[in-house]
This record gives sequence, C-alpha cells and structure tokens, in this order.
Amino acid sequence: MRRYLVLTVAFVALAIVACAENRSGLADEKTTDKASGEAKMPVVIIDTSMGAIKVELDDGHAPITVKNFLTYVDDKFYDKTIFHRVIEEFMIQGGGFEPGLKDVTSVEALKGKQKKTRDPIKNESPNGLSNARGTIAMARTSALDSATAQFFINTVDNSGKLDRPRYCVFGKVIEGMDVVDKIKKVRTKEIVIQGQPVMGDVPAEEVTIKSIRRAEKK
Repeated sequence: MRRYLVLTVAFVALAIVACAENRSGLADEKTTDKASGEAKMPVVIIDTSMGAIKVELDDGHAPITVKNFLTYVDDKFYDKTIFHRVIEEFMIQGGGFEPGLKDVTSVEALKGKQKKTRDPIKNESPNGLSNARGTIAMARTSALDSATAQFFINTVDNSGKLDRPRYCVFGKVIEGMDVVDKIKKVRTKEIVIQGQPVMGDVPAEEVTIKSIRRAEKK
C-alpha cells in the first residue's frame, strides 16, 4: 500500500512539473498589467483598405494557434494579401491570396495568387471558445489538422454551424466590427476557368489587408 502511495505522489509531482513547464512556454506571448498583476493577451491590428480591425488573441485557450498566427504576423506574411472569400451572413476570410485573384483566367494564375505557407498546425478546438459573431478562427480543409495561415472573422453567430465541426477560435474583435460589417457587404463573384466554376464568393471589389501588426504595448 505504501509503495502505491509513493508512486501516486511521484506521478502527481511529475504532472505538476509538466503543467508548470507548459505554462512557462507560453509566457513569452503575454505581457503583465502592472496595475492588476494579470497577464494581458496579445493584440494585433489588421489594417485593411476599408479600415482597421483590432483583435485580441486568446493564447490561454489556443496557444498553438496564436503562436502560429503571430509567427505569420511577425514575418509580415499577411502584408498585401486580400480577403478572398466573403459571405455576408457567415464570415469574411483572408490571409492566403494576393491581389488580382478576381481577374484570374487560368489554373496557373490561380495557383500563382496563393501564398506558400508553413506546415499545418494541430486543431485546438474544442477549447472552450465558440464561433460567435466577432470571433476570429482558423480556416482549414476537410482534414482536421490542416490550418496554416488563412483565418476568418465570424459576421454572425456561427456556433451552431462551426463549433461541432471544430473550427478553432483563437480570439475576438475588440474594435472595428463596423469595418468587418462594411467588408461583408462587398459585391462578390465566381471565378470560372474554362467554363468551370473554381472559386466562389470572391470580392469583385478587392479588399486588401495592408498589414497585420502587433499593437504597441502600453
């Protein structure tokens, strides 16, 4: 019996150490509010051709996703990309294509507009965050762990549509939902190549992401 208790205590101790190490590995993305002593979540500003959107990233609930997103931000990957898919009563999606997408007439040209990304990341949903209006989540293919750089902002409450299929939310808009609402109303078109539709809901009025930068710490 004593041996069993000793082993149990040892396992608990190891678990505590592992948790502590995991938390310390995420601390580099947080700053501390000196007044309250609480960790502050990272904030980025998405500067678009229709205005600025300020987004708070939840690295507590989605550490892998936030780290991945900030890597693209710091690499200036998103500079001069576009919102390439817009559905008014659903979401606005960007972060993967360069300007001129709406005018492509060949498969080669289409491929040339898509930016090369890093390897896909692990899907962190369900993580306690829901695809409510104003949240930001990762776009992906039908494969669960396939998200790379593309993201979307929910223009309506999509929790019923996207939470169970596991689209990972990793933050929320804290300023600039009026800009999101302007973007969601742009006219869209379908890209047709050799008589075949290949991509829908592409803005006919191009919406450019000028840059995404970390907000200055106060």
